[in-house]
Amino acid sequence: MTFTCRPPADPQVLVENDKVKVTRWNFSDGAETGWHTHGWDYVVVPLSDGKLIAELGDGTSGEYEMKTHEPYFRKEGVNHNIVNITGRDFAFIEIEIKPS
Repeated sequence: MTFTCRPPADPQVLVENDKVKVTRWNFSDGAETGWHTHGWDYVVVPLSDGKLIAELGDGTSGEYEMKTHEPYFRKEGVNHNIVNITGRDFAFIEIEIKPS
């Protein structure tokens, strides 16, 4: 079995209050978020074009093309590890929506 050692992505919390948590995720080439489960609904806004792999908790994975400023929404409960395969640094803004 081969294990890949990837550098960690760098999360920077920009805003956090009782309504939202806004984090800028900075990835060097090949960096990963590490496995995590989202406890809140969230929106991701890519800051540039890029390509990511989402490794999912069920053992599957998929490649996703990200387009500058084209957001996407996901429901809470997503369990995954995100890996930058863009070939250069990449970043996105993640807006987690806290329940009222």
